[in-house]
Amino acid sequence: MLRRFAGAGLAVALVATGCGAQTVRMEPPETDEATARTCAGLVEALPDTLLEAERARVRPDSELTAAWGDPAIGLRCGVPRPVVLAPDSLLQEVNGVAWLPQPEDAPTLYTVVGREAYVELSVPPAHGAPAGALSTVSDLVSEHVPPLPDGEL
Repeated sequence: MLRRFAGAGLAVALVATGCGAQTVRMEPPETDEATARTCAGLVEALPDTLLEAERARVRPDSELTAAWGDPAIGLRCGVPRPVVLAPDSLLQEVNGVAWLPQPEDAPTLYTVVGREAYVELSVPPAHGAPAGALSTVSDLVSEHVPPLPDGEL
């Protein structure tokens, strides 16, 4: 079984393999060494369960990605600055962390902005409201990804 979810640069494919084990295919972003270290700390701190979905294996193996459930909730840290991000972009603040929701009218992809690393979180609609995931990840971003100077996105 293969399901694909794509949005603004994040593509996640969940592949179920024997005995219920799940492997999610997700391309890790290309980033510099300092950002990779920051992201590795964030990804290591992520919970085993998000929105009642269990953490899945990610292939290729990377310290920059994580996934949960079926359909897969996906996280990539160290992604490029979103092309659509502008000074007047509509941002959503969760626990002191600014997120850029995409698409604006029915978001399934959220990108942390205003931090030393951009973090993408893809939440398929099947998981319901993303508020719990955004809250959990926001708290960990606050702890592991330093903010940019005021006024920078």
